Amino acid sequence: MKFVLGIDGGGTSCRAALATVEGSVIGRAKSGAANIRTDLTGARSNIVDAARQAFIAAGQDPELIPQTPAILGLAGANVGTYRQQLEAILPFSISRVETDAEIALEGAVGSGDGAMAILGTGTAYMARKDGKSRAIGGWGFQVGDQGSGARIGRDLLEQTLLAHDGVRAASPLTDAMMAIFRNNPEDVVEFTTNAKPGDFGGFAPKVFEHAQKGDAVANWIVDKAVGDVEASLGALGLSDDAPLCLLGGLAPLYAPRLSARYRALLKPPLDDALGGAVQMAARLFAKPVEAAR
Repeated sequence: MKFVLGIDGGGTSCRAALATVEGSVIGRAKSGAANIRTDLTGARSNIVDAARQAFIAAGQDPELIPQTPAILGLAGANVGTYRQQLEAILPFSISRVETDAEIALEGAVGSGDGAMAILGTGTAYMARKDGKSRAIGGWGFQVGDQGSGARIGRDLLEQTLLAHDGVRAASPLTDAMMAIFRNNPEDVVEFTTNAKPGDFGGFAPKVFEHAQKGDAVANWIVDKAVGDVEASLGALGLSDDAPLCLLGGLAPLYAPRLSARYRALLKPPLDDALGGAVQMAARLFAKPVEAAR
């Protein structure tokens, strides 16, 4: 065994890092979405593509993939048997699928105590205290992921249609959204027919941008999302000296909007989720193969 792979897959993209067995990254790559609950086959394809591209970026032969073990932190791995189904069809020498929260916590605080929140297309939370971890959320777009980019985007489309119908006052944001859909509410509905969480999440930065400008609808959506995030953080029961790390594409947008209690706990993560997957892979697969299994 020459290398290990770390994989971080979510509703928008999949990132791969090829590293030495000591954990030094030598190649990185990115591909499409890898939520294994919403699209197992597509996720598998994107995972393998990202791994191949990481080998190429490192100047290594992708034919070594079957000899390389991998830690994969993936959205959707916390429910059902998707984790086991994927492990059975991956080409790596050893495939260990973890939740995206597990590798995010590992990256953020290392092996010590602390907490992290993934704030991206989806949301998930995890805290570790005295070596014991507790996870909250990550239940998916339809029944969970409060405060996520996907839910923010969905709320935006809902508020846009309410404004179109005169149920609530329109705003520059809802006007801009109607323009995107040719001022035709039916086009909004058609969009939702096949839209995935990442498609909804693509509208989230626009909401924060308009909120910064004082848009009433945008601020209503963002205030609701911040409340959802803080409710989950509150459920983790954080102590006043526990480091809290925010991860994900929306983290920089949320950080200044949190209440003083949580802003005081914020610490820069030691590494991101992909780094967590790499370090976990190096730690586990440095052992003999049978022990790693």
